[in-house]
Amino acid sequence: MSSGHEKFPTTGGQSLGQNPFGALSAAGLPHGSPPPLQNRKSKIEPPRNRGRVDLKRTTAGRGGKTVTLVTGFVGIGLSEKEQLAKQMRNSCGCGGTVKDGDIEIQGDHREKIAAILTEAGFRPVFAGG
Repeated sequence: MSSGHEKFPTTGGQSLGQNPFGALSAAGLPHGSPPPLQNRKSKIEPPRNRGRVDLKRTTAGRGGKTVTLVTGFVGIGLSEKEQLAKQMRNSCGCGGTVKDGDIEIQGDHREKIAAILTEAGFRPVFAGG
């Protein structure tokens, strides 16, 4: 009946009364707590008044499907547009993309998108139907 494997007792053995981190020293570690979250946030806050952007609801060329189109961005790169589009998709719970320098979000979500753009420092203007 010996399979060559040693059996270990399951009776519990020694108690876990010792602290495995007890021998570590705190020497060289920084003291105090990190700065409050609001101080760190102010360093990465986007600049205000970044310009006007137009919010349009359109169905043209999309087989009757409604799309919210955000146009008129000035001075921001493709990576920031993609970040904004991702934030909009997550907030609205729908799909979307960045196409030809504009952000397209599936469905009519102009109110939610306007709030996101205002928070990012843009001035959204409702245009079209």
